[in-house]
Amino acid sequence: MTSERSSHSKPLATGKTRAFIVDDEPEIGRLLIEAMQPFDMEGEVFSTAAQMLAALEAETPDACIVDLGLPDMEGMALINEIRRHSSVPIIVLSARAHATDRVLGLELGADDYVVKPFDPREVVARIRSILRRLGGEPIRAAKKEEAARFADWSYKPSSHCLTSPEGEETFLSTGEATLLEALLRAPKRVLTRDYLLEHGGRDESLDRSIDVRISRIRKKLNRKDGPAHIRTIYGSGYMLTCDVKWD
Repeated sequence: MTSERSSHSKPLATGKTRAFIVDDEPEIGRLLIEAMQPFDMEGEVFSTAAQMLAALEAETPDACIVDLGLPDMEGMALINEIRRHSSVPIIVLSARAHATDRVLGLELGADDYVVKPFDPREVVARIRSILRRLGGEPIRAAKKEEAARFADWSYKPSSHCLTSPEGEETFLSTGEATLLEALLRAPKRVLTRDYLLEHGGRDESLDRSIDVRISRIRKKLNRKDGPAHIRTIYGSGYMLTCDVKWD
């Protein structure tokens, strides 16, 4: 059964994996929720971007499923708005099958992109895969607080929060976070594309996903006249060029 939540609603302490779904087609939400039930998952469906954003102010789900064709806001704009405030995994649903749309979705911070028509079981499998990359823990669960400090930046894997030398906070998508942490764990070492793909950069819907995510991380680390912290080693892979201290 689907429902719509106001911004005054409180989180439900059910212990289940929870997903927010925004799609103006009620049948899609119903099918997704049915596919979730065998895996101890539950979903909440919204028909507009405004409803989802209001709900996100009150509760952080384990994942968000976003349709691009919404009545009140372009889906790409919604992804950008969510990513400004949260690292919650985002899966895009769209009838747009062109590679340009997939690239744009990943550039804005989505973790996966599924083209309509789709099998609801595939979407659920993709959610579970993303959460396994997070260590099998819901994003709202408490995790060990750990921070990497490098070139006056800091990064907290538990929240996917990247803090600039000026104190500005940016949240990374799950794919970006996994790649950045892999680089931070092995500074000044060349990490091959195969290694990074095995550590969370793979996206079966787009072969270039690792390059897109590395590019997005670079943009977030970019400062005028500042050094390039991630170097491309042509024919080999990528390397973080600075020292890293974990505390």
